[in-house]
Amino acid sequence: MKRIIPFKGILYNTSKVSMEDVLAPPYDIITPEYREALYMQSPYNIVRIDFGKELPGDNEKDNKYIRARHYLDKWLDEGIFIQSDKPSFYIYEMAFSTEGKIKKLTGLIGLVKLEELGKGNIYPHECTHSKPKQDRLNLMRSCEANTSPIFSLYKSKEDGILEIIKRSTQGSPYINAIDIKGDTHKLWCINNPEEIKIIQNELEDKPIFIADGHHRYETAFEFFREMSDKNPSSELTSGYVMMFLANMYDEGVTILPTHRLLKEIPPGMENLLSEYFNFEVVKDDFDIVKRLGERKNAFGFIINSEEKWYILTYKGGKIAGIPENLQDIDVMILHELIFKELLHTADIGYEMNVNLALDKLKLGQYKAAFFLNPTKVEDVEKSALSSVRMPPKSTYFYPKLLTGLVINKFGSFPN
Repeated sequence: MKRIIPFKGILYNTSKVSMEDVLAPPYDIITPEYREALYMQSPYNIVRIDFGKELPGDNEKDNKYIRARHYLDKWLDEGIFIQSDKPSFYIYEMAFSTEGKIKKLTGLIGLVKLEELGKGNIYPHECTHSKPKQDRLNLMRSCEANTSPIFSLYKSKEDGILEIIKRSTQGSPYINAIDIKGDTHKLWCINNPEEIKIIQNELEDKPIFIADGHHRYETAFEFFREMSDKNPSSELTSGYVMMFLANMYDEGVTILPTHRLLKEIPPGMENLLSEYFNFEVVKDDFDIVKRLGERKNAFGFIINSEEKWYILTYKGGKIAGIPENLQDIDVMILHELIFKELLHTADIGYEMNVNLALDKLKLGQYKAAFFLNPTKVEDVEKSALSSVRMPPKSTYFYPKLLTGLVINKFGSFPN
């Protein structure tokens, strides 16, 4: 069986629901307040399956995971969900705005054969935490489905997939929805056998880099092993997971920075850093991320008790704990040199919005903040191929894939 295969995806029946009412962002960026809003938005919103609420009185026989399976089965019976007649790949296009620019990212949703990370041709790039993995595993056990795709990247200069995407996206999409931010999401179905063969052949030997969804990948692999141990002949043991696959060369691939905040800093912080960094004092207000621009190994730095900024530029040198070819990656320098070697701290806050980070400093919630340029996609590739995981939140791939566009019910693909 091929490494990447089409499947009979489960999709919303667009004649019965409005797609804007039933789709949702990824579970890990949904606040409790927004989840309530999604519940109110439609009785068929995907959040009820992918990120349901815990209720008083929940027990082993009635909980959010049991309810998720109930909704999945019920909506299929009622025709709210429909299943593709033929094994298909799905083209997913996102048109979005970031930093005042309109961009477009297009890729394929299909099933990718699971393999143990670090022992094959699928590469992670970030560290993960255990709690989200347990939640996703419980959901997978109950629903026996992938309810959202993993965001992954491949690298290809071939034009087979590109031509299929260009040709297919000229037609009307099955789904055309606008999310809460005003970004547009479109979905087309590809089930032509010749086009499927072209897609499979182009991707067969390409390394795949997990951009967003490490928890879900590791959960899928754990579930695969669990089911294989219980019943080696079960159709659930086929060992595939649903992925969105985008070409690294696509101009729409976008990474945003996540800034770091510290609750405590030692006396003489500037002196401690000055041995390793050149200091540029900036007294006026400015857009710190824009000011950093394309500077190499540069960080914005501010202490809440001071009214001035610094731009720190790394002087260079060997950093313990970082392989030679990764010594110039900003987030590695920040964590391995500043946080680990100089400050001996792991008590770090994260914030993407510069103004919110500054507000947290003014309120005294944190003592200092570091501002970063976005991690480059080539650094993600370099780190992954070196089998070195970057610190958590090293990348924020944007935009986020919507949940609910396609569901992979295990056993919905060809043998």
